[in-house]
Formats: sequence, C-alpha cells, structure tokens
Amino acid sequence: MSWNELILFLVKLLAGTGVFLVGVHFLTANIEQLATGKIKGIFGKIADKRLTNMAIGTAATALIQSSGVTTVLIVGFVNVGIVNLYQATAMIMGANIGTTITAQIAALSAFPITTYIQAFVFVGIMISMLCKNENLKKTGLIIAGFGLVFIGLSIMSDAMKVNAKAIQVIFENVKNPLLLFVIGVILTAIVQSSSATTSIIIAMSVAGLTVGTGGNEVLYIILGTNIGSCVTALMSSMTAGTNARRTSLIHLLFNAFGSAIFAILLMLQPDFMRMTFGKWFHSAATQIAMFHTFFNVTCTVIFLPFCGMFVKISEMLIEDKEPEEKVTHLDDRMLSSPSLAISQLENETVLLADKAMDAFQTAYRSFDTKDRQLIETAHGKIEEADAIYHDILNYLIRLSTKSRQLSDEKSISNVHSNASDIMRIAEIADNFTKYAQSSIKNNLDFSEDVRNEIYEMIQTVVQLFGLTKRIVLEKDMSLVSKADMLEDQIDASRKRLIDEHIERLNAGICKPESSGVFINLVSNIERLGDHLTYIVYTVKGQISKN
Repeated sequence: MSWNELILFLVKLLAGTGVFLVGVHFLTANIEQLATGKIKGIFGKIADKRLTNMAIGTAATALIQSSGVTTVLIVGFVNVGIVNLYQATAMIMGANIGTTITAQIAALSAFPITTYIQAFVFVGIMISMLCKNENLKKTGLIIAGFGLVFIGLSIMSDAMKVNAKAIQVIFENVKNPLLLFVIGVILTAIVQSSSATTSIIIAMSVAGLTVGTGGNEVLYIILGTNIGSCVTALMSSMTAGTNARRTSLIHLLFNAFGSAIFAILLMLQPDFMRMTFGKWFHSAATQIAMFHTFFNVTCTVIFLPFCGMFVKISEMLIEDKEPEEKVTHLDDRMLSSPSLAISQLENETVLLADKAMDAFQTAYRSFDTKDRQLIETAHGKIEEADAIYHDILNYLIRLSTKSRQLSDEKSISNVHSNASDIMRIAEIADNFTKYAQSSIKNNLDFSEDVRNEIYEMIQTVVQLFGLTKRIVLEKDMSLVSKADMLEDQIDASRKRLIDEHIERLNAGICKPESSGVFINLVSNIERLGDHLTYIVYTVKGQISKN
C-alpha cells in the first residue's frame, strides 16, 4: 500500500466513521426527544428490586441508543441522591444489555437489503423539511439517522474492501489476546463509543477481513470495547460526589470481571467462535454482534445476584468524604438529556420554593412575636434561597446552549418564569422582616383578633402552596380549580381585613402609624398568593400545549 493509498484509505475510514456517528447522534438525540415521557416514566419506576432496575437500564439504553448517555445519567442520579448505589448497579448491568442493539443494527449491513435502507436518509430529511409538526420532524431525523448509520458502515466497508489485502496482512499477524484486548480498550476510549468500535469491526467482517486466524481473536477486541466504554462515565464522575464515583467504579468492575471470565474461557477454548456462533450464524457480522449480546447478557445473569458485593467493593476502594451540606437536584451530567435535566430543574424549583416559603413563615413569626433573632434567621434563609435561585439560572443558561428543541426552549422558559415567581416569595419574606423591625422600633401592637385573622390568611396561603407543589410535580390539572378557590379566599381576606382596619381607624381603636405596616403586610400576603397562582397557570399552559 503506497502513501497515497494509505491516506485515501484513512480518509474514507474516518469519513465512514464520522457518518456513522452522525447517524447514531441523530438516532440518540431525536429518539430521546420523542420518547421524553417514556424515559421519564422508565426512570420513575426506580425500585429496590434488582430485575426492575436492570430492566430500567436496558429499556432506557434501548430508547436512547447509547449506554454512555444512560450510564452518565445514572451517575448523575446517584450524585443528586435520586438513586442509591444498589439500584444503580442493576441499572448499569441493564444498560450494558441495551447497548448491544446498536451492534445488531450494524450487523444488518451484511445483508443486501441495507442498500435500500440508505435511501432512508432522503426520506427522513424530506419528512423533517416538509412537516411542520415537531414530532414528525423528529421522526424524520430518526429515519435519516438510521440511513446514515448504514451509509457510514458502507463507506467503511468499501474502503476496507479496496485495500483488503494490505489490511489483512496487518490484522492476520495480530494474534496476541492481550494486544487485541488493549486495541479494543484504546479505540473505544478515543471515540468514547463501544458501538462505534464494534461497528468498525463489523464493517471489517463485511469486507471479508479477519483478525488473526479468524477464530477467537476478534472477540478479544470486543471484550476490550466493554472496558473502553467505561471511560465516559469515569471522566464524568471525577468532580462528582463519593457515591457518583463509586457508581463509575462499579461500571468498570462489572465489565472488568466479565471480560476476565470470558478471556479465560476464550483462551481455554481456542475453537469457541467456530464451535458456537460460527456454526449458528452464517454471517461473520452477525456472529460478532451476537457474541457482543451474549457477553453482556451472560455477565448480567452471573453478576446481578451480587449487586451488594459490587457496592461493598466500591465502598472499600473509595472511602466516604465528609457529608456535604448542600442539597441540590442539579447535575451537569443531566445536560446530555435535556428532558431529564428539565425534570431535575422542576425538582430544584420545588426545593427553592420550600426554602422561600420557610423564609416567609419564619419572617411572619418574627413579626408576630417581635423576635429579633427570628429576623436574622429569616435573612439567612432568604440568602440560601437566593443562592439556589442563581444556581438554577446558571443551570438554565448551560441547558439552553445544549438544547435546540422548541419544546425544550418552552420548558426552559417556564422553569425560569416559575423560579422568578418563587423568588418573589423570598422578597415578600424580606418585606415581612422589615415590618417586624418597624413594629419593634415603633412599639406597634395589633389586637389578638387581628393577629388571628392574619394567621388564618397565611394558613390559606400555606394550603395554596401545597397544592401548587402537587401541580408542579404531579401535573394534576384537577387541582387547579381548588387552587383558584383558595386564591379567591386570599383576595377576599385582604379586602375584608383592610376594610375592617379602616373601620377601626375611624373609630379610633387603631393607631394611625400602624396603617402603613398593616395594609402593606396584608397586601404582600395577597401578592404571595398571586405568584403561586401564576406558577399554577404556567404549568397548566404547558400541559395544554403538550
């Protein structure tokens, strides 16, 4: 092979790999967008049962078409405390099964019908360009991605066929199992996709090329790809919490133990490939894909009963840090899946709401009891709410640069709107601390009856807050009418309290200097109810559009 031929071969190989990865990206990104509800539903079924969690990992990876994305998401879930290590272990095992689907798709390139599948690129792009419906556009891109996968495989295979003799001379001399294993690890670590590496090997087989003697040698590369696939999760967990790093380690241990068992089996049975998959399947591409599936399924069957053992090993190797005080649902790993990142943002806004409402109630108690210490406590809670709010804003900015879907942009806008309304609660809490300071400074007193009426009004606000949280988290629109009823009660209470206050002023019962504090205080309570109602109708508008 001359230098020109070598350069041309490498260009075609890289071009084919690039087209393949673009196709996989089209599949991954648009399936994830189209299956948003299903993915949320899948991860919503997280339980303590190993089989259930394994099925979650398998189903999520089958939908997303990327074990790397699924594993990174699982690491993120562990980092924010949604999933524990035991649950994550079973999910990772399931994700390894789900990722074999890509290799099975690639193996179809060995059949003549795949030439026609390449036309899906044109069909899919036309659907995406001509249809106005967002879901149809995504469906078109999925179809186009499917076609691009086979075009990429075809380009790689054709490049190898042209230079088959030269390539075969190189690969037929590579017989050392350890070297082949390392090749699989390095290639996968570089492209950060075991599917891409496996597909290149499948493209070689379609071109009629073999590794070593054509026996078990190619399988050592496949074993190496499973180790290389751990790199993405390991890198993503470097700056994460202790349990997140343990999750990545469990992923590595699972694949390492499985690869070690199979490597020993292959060395003890040199004719393993010929006696099993070589007999059962005619196509070499199918043989490789089937071994990939067999490996991951078998390892999961073997190791699933020992999830607890993997957890203990990870805890021994990675010791506990001092517990972190900060609680958050936000994790940069979630940004790879905008729909799930938005779900976490919604959870974070609820955390913000809890903090803001806690600050408000503390500020109210400081006013009711004239307690200076409570005023300082309320200020501290307001500062904590402000910090959470700015974390949400920064996360929204990073998410908006990742997502290009119109539906995601609307959801991001809604989260921003809700977070802003919640921060108004914190501002109202700050106003209440000022009313408390003014009452203490000017020695203002309110009658027991007035204080009880204010308390009842605030209890109505607390009820509205609870309904609002349920509407945000459960998306239960049947609660909207109840929220409207409570908001009407708050409005009516404000009007009644102010009217009664004016009557008391005219009768000389109340001091005139108390009017400013009282009227503003009651009006602020009503404003709080208004902002909660704005959140309710933001969620309602989002649900009705979907």
